[in-house]
Amino acid sequence: MKRRWLRLAAVPAAFALFAAACGDDDTAGTGGDTEAPGDATTSPGTGTEPDGTTEPGDTTPPGDTQPPGTMGSIPVDPALEGTSVTITGSERDDPSVIAINESLKAFGDANGMEITFTGDADWEANINTQVQGGNPPNIGIFPQPGKLGEFARAGNIFPLAEATAEAVGTYWAEDYSNYGLVDDQLFAVPVKTDLKSIVWYQPSVFEAAGFAVPETFDEFTALLDQMKAEGDGRKPLCVGIESGNATGWTFTDWTEEMVLRQQGGDYYDQWVAHEIPFDDPGVAEAMQTVLDVWSEENVFASGGTIAATNFGEPNASALVNGDCYMHRQASFFSGFFPAGTGFADGAEGSIDVFYFPDINGDRPVLTAGTFAAAFDENPETMAVLAYMATPGYAQLRQEIQTRELDGGLSGFLSAAQGQDPAVYQPLEQGFLEILNSADLSRFDASDLMPAEVGVGSFWSEGTSAANGDQDAAEAAANIEDSWP
Repeated sequence: MKRRWLRLAAVPAAFALFAAACGDDDTAGTGGDTEAPGDATTSPGTGTEPDGTTEPGDTTPPGDTQPPGTMGSIPVDPALEGTSVTITGSERDDPSVIAINESLKAFGDANGMEITFTGDADWEANINTQVQGGNPPNIGIFPQPGKLGEFARAGNIFPLAEATAEAVGTYWAEDYSNYGLVDDQLFAVPVKTDLKSIVWYQPSVFEAAGFAVPETFDEFTALLDQMKAEGDGRKPLCVGIESGNATGWTFTDWTEEMVLRQQGGDYYDQWVAHEIPFDDPGVAEAMQTVLDVWSEENVFASGGTIAATNFGEPNASALVNGDCYMHRQASFFSGFFPAGTGFADGAEGSIDVFYFPDINGDRPVLTAGTFAAAFDENPETMAVLAYMATPGYAQLRQEIQTRELDGGLSGFLSAAQGQDPAVYQPLEQGFLEILNSADLSRFDASDLMPAEVGVGSFWSEGTSAANGDQDAAEAAANIEDSWP
C-alpha cells in the first residue's frame, strides 16, 4: 500500500465530479463499489476513551468560499441552496469542534446551505437513543467500525451515493476506506486517522549516547540491551497501561502491533474476525513478546508497576526528565508533553518519533480513526460526506485547528491523499510520511472485536498478564473463552 502525495491539479476535477453528481436525485442512496484526540484522558479510538496560515498572497479568511490552503475552488451546486445538514460525533474539545465547523462552513457558504457539527461526550449512548426516537442527525461520525457495522446491518444508516463513494475511492487507500464497507457496500467516509506505530524519543540523547534508530525489530530489541549496558542509568522504555475503567488498552495496542508484525495482515484479519481463535499460538506468541519487552529491567513505570502507571502524562514527563529513552504510543501522545517542549526542531532535548520497526519487511502500521456515515439519503447529506472525504476538507481542518492552538500541534491527522504537507508541523509531517510509506495498514483490532473482548477481556486479561498473575498462553485462553 504505497501512497504518495497526489498532484494537486487532480483535486478540482474530483470536486467537480461529486458536485455535479450530488445534484442528481437518481444517485442518492445507491451503493458505491470501492477496491479508522477528543478527550486525551481516555483510550483513543473508542469514543469513550482517550494559528492556521494562509498561502502566500491569499488573504481570504477561513469560512469564505475560497478558504486558505484549499486546493481548487469549492464546488457550487445550486440544488443545495437552502438545505441544512446536522452532524454529531464524539470529538468535543474546542479546537476540534471549531475546526470541524469552520471547515464545513466553507462548503456550506459556497452552496448557500447550513452545516453544523456538535460534539458529544456520550455520543455512543445518545446516538442509540436518537435513532430509536426517530431523530438522528443527518450524519454521525463513528469512532468504531464495529458500531458502524451494527447500524448498517440494522438499516439505521444508508450506503454512500455513487459520487460520494467515488470521492472516497479517489482520496483514500483501500486499507483505510475498507473499514467503511459493510457486506460489500460502502457506508462511511474516513475523516480522521490516528497513527499508532511510532516510538517517541529525544534525538539529541540518542546522538550523545551513540544510539542508532532501529530499522528492524531485531535491532529494536538489540537497542534495549545496548541501552541497559551502555546507557546513563535510565530505562530503555516508559510503559503505563492504567486508564481507569479502560485499564489495559495499551497492552492491546502493543499486542496488535506484534500480531501484525509477526504474522502479517491476512492472519491479523482472520484473528479479528475470529476465524483464527484468540488462543492460537501466533496470538500467544505476540502477547509473550510484549511481556518479554516489558521486563522489569527494560521498563520505567512511575507508578511503581505498569498497571499502576497512567498511559499518558507520566510517560511524557519521564521521557523529558530522563527516566527512560523511548515510549511507544500513538500520534495523539503529543498532547501530554509539558508546555514548552520542542518537537522535531533539532534543538537539544527536542522530542521526535521513529517508526516502530517491522519484522518481515512489509512495513505495517496500526491505526485508529473516525468514519462519517449518513442517517438519510438526501442529496445534501451525500454532498457533505463527499466533501469530508477530500484532502481539501482535511487540509482546511488542520490549518484551523493549528490556528486555534496558537501554532501548536493540532492532534488531528488524516490519511487522505493529496494534502499539502506544509500545513502540518514538522513532527506531524513525520506522522504523514510514516502513514504514506507503509505497505500495509490495519485498524485497531480491539475496536473491531465484540465489546465483550475488545473493551473487556482483552483489557483485563492483558492487565493480569502484565502484573505477572498469568502467562501469555493463559491470558489468550481466557480471552478466547470470553468470545461471545
